[in-house]
Amino acid sequence: MSNNIKFSALEPYKIDVSHEALDDLKDRLKKTRFFDDLDNEEEYYGISTAYLKPLVEYWADGFDWRAQEKRLNTHDQYKVEIDGTPVHFYYVRGKGPSPVPLAIHSGWPWSSGFSLPLIGPLTDPAAHGGDPADSFDVVIPDLPGFAWSTPVGRGDLNYWKIADIMHKLMTEVLGYEKYAAAGSDYGALVTSALGHKYADSIIGLHYGHDMPPGQFANERFWDLTDGAKIPEDATPELRAGLENLVSTYVSHVAVHMLDASTLTHGLNDSPIGMLAWLLRRWKKWSDKRGDFDENFPRDFILTEATAFWVNQAIGSSIRMYRNAVRYPWVPSHDRRPVVEPPTGFTFLLGDAYPPGVDTVEARIAAFENGPTRSSFNVINVNAHMKGGHFVHYENPEAFTDDVRETFRKLR
Repeated sequence: MSNNIKFSALEPYKIDVSHEALDDLKDRLKKTRFFDDLDNEEEYYGISTAYLKPLVEYWADGFDWRAQEKRLNTHDQYKVEIDGTPVHFYYVRGKGPSPVPLAIHSGWPWSSGFSLPLIGPLTDPAAHGGDPADSFDVVIPDLPGFAWSTPVGRGDLNYWKIADIMHKLMTEVLGYEKYAAAGSDYGALVTSALGHKYADSIIGLHYGHDMPPGQFANERFWDLTDGAKIPEDATPELRAGLENLVSTYVSHVAVHMLDASTLTHGLNDSPIGMLAWLLRRWKKWSDKRGDFDENFPRDFILTEATAFWVNQAIGSSIRMYRNAVRYPWVPSHDRRPVVEPPTGFTFLLGDAYPPGVDTVEARIAAFENGPTRSSFNVINVNAHMKGGHFVHYENPEAFTDDVRETFRKLR
């Protein structure tokens, strides 16, 4: 790997939302017309007014954006343009004898804020009870079209096109000859596209979700179940798990695929509408065994929501789904596995996927015997009880430990 030949040319970036944008947001929030939402105390129909209203009132009068902005600006960050597309990223150099450059990709609806807990332990392991030999140069971008990587001037972005941009960020902007990549959710697809097309430049990969390139290529692209029904002989536990999987993940995929812009018109104009749509994912996808309000404090929720709102990023981020179909991924080669670099995984059991799995051993077995295993060059697999879908945020300790373990084999 080389030494950041172009790093010195980068200009530091600070998040600084205008007073006008914040005043407009507060004005809209104070004019909210709340829905009566009858018979939804248990959120049978989705996020309830009873849950949402106090949060909106706090967002309008009490939430301190400037304090959160100061927190977000604690780490070094930059913003560049690659292929006409803005890319905002955190970049913190490692403290150790030979840091491995590592790009960490988040999913939808995450911003780089979900991955910030990883920076300290990965860049400076000695200060966090680890070995300095395990250090990384950490790069955490907002995917183009997400949060601060806006406004985009093109409507065709998807995971494999973003992978091309991320490769240029690591090689042409930061000057690394070889680098590592990690990712979860939609960011896992970006990571897989990198590992397929740019394997010669990749030291290794690490994932929070096993998602090979080519997802959404099925005929029923809007349907995560691909039309599958629950088997008649399913155990009660498996049936409950499959029903929970559908209720957790199916709705947003269908709507994003079939009505992205139709939905966006409402969400881009209404902060409470946008918040409700995001909050449903954060609340429903997080650790099914955990306390959401404790694990996702309201200041964190509203910081993330504000990042989407002030950047008008909700529509460009949602567009990523249908663009995976409109511009399908085409393999660059026919070698196997389809993702060639050495790869590690961190699975959290609080996720709704896979259904019917309740032990660490069963989760690892589900992957080892599952349909995605052959797509990867697997060298490390771990599973943990704590945490749900938002791997980097919900269990950063486990993710950090597993990333270190994966790359000890590759340094």
